[in-house]
Amino acid sequence: MENQKAMTPFEGKEIRKIWHDEQWYFSIVDIIGVLTDSIVPRNYWATLKKREPQLLTVCQQLKMYSTDGRKRLTDCADTEGVLRIVMSVPSPKAEPLKLWLAQVGTERIKETENPELAFERAREIYRAKGYPEDWIGYREKSIIARKLLTEEWKQRGVKENIEYSILTAEIAKGTFGLTPSEHAKLKGLENQNLRDNMTLLELIFTALGEEVTRQVAIKEEAQGFLQNQEAAILGGNFAGNARVRLETERGIKVVSSDNFLSLDSGKEKTDELPDVE
Repeated sequence: MENQKAMTPFEGKEIRKIWHDEQWYFSIVDIIGVLTDSIVPRNYWATLKKREPQLLTVCQQLKMYSTDGRKRLTDCADTEGVLRIVMSVPSPKAEPLKLWLAQVGTERIKETENPELAFERAREIYRAKGYPEDWIGYREKSIIARKLLTEEWKQRGVKENIEYSILTAEIAKGTFGLTPSEHAKLKGLENQNLRDNMTLLELIFTALGEEVTRQVAIKEEAQGFLQNQEAAILGGNFAGNARVRLETERGIKVVSSDNFLSLDSGKEKTDELPDVE
């Protein structure tokens, strides 16, 4: 995922947040800093975890920017988890935070009910970061193709996370001759989102490989990981053959080292982009 320096101001302080697994996750240390007058919120959180070890079940470690500008693993929680932690912190400051989290949750529910709201938010963020309009249009199409594919995988018994990653790598290898990690390395990326740094042609061929994979899975009635892996290989190879034909017959290079890192450094951080593939 791409971890931008996403911040939410609250009570004069900033709470780091990141889009992960289709929802916002917040830095628990930052939440503690808002709720308490602790000089070292990290120590307060460490003590709280020892006192109530069950709180560990509502948090997970995600990479976020720290005060020194580096990305470090940080204890984070989603809205529900943060509310659970808030209940464990005796503080009169908790009520405004609860109201704020309720607002965040309401916005997320609205986006779930009306996905166009989420797309519009993503468009505005891309525009603010300086992405060209034609690229934004193709990025949106690639998001839709990816969403349709993962929904198909879910219905066909593919397990999220690790199996999704393996199948995605199969499609990418067939399409570009590179795994996603190799592709990211070619572009000089570290923790940035690969697809947010793809060229128009790379986005088009990515969407082609994933949509063909979905259609093959439907036609073959693929069930489980192995059958969907076969569909992923076929889909990736189909897109890869189309890419090779374009490159050899028209001399148009598809796989590129170009990226959009200059936009991140040249534009003010506005918000965190959703972690969409």
